[in-house]
Amino acid sequence: MQGRSTKRQKEMARAQKQREKDAKKAERKTEKDNRPTRGPGEEDPDIAGIIPGPQPLPDAFNT
Repeated sequence: MQGRSTKRQKEMARAQKQREKDAKKAERKTEKDNRPTRGPGEEDPDIAGIIPGPQPLPDAFNT
């Protein structure tokens, strides 16, 4: 009856993977909660310095 021990190993591996996923999820939540918040009117650091509209061509295309 090889099938039962294999099934148990698969179930234990699946449970271990789920525990790891839960730990990562909790870690991401903690990091998100500890992230500094921006005040009203502060610029988003991800888009700081971006100018809307057409962008200039790189030098390789200007020749």
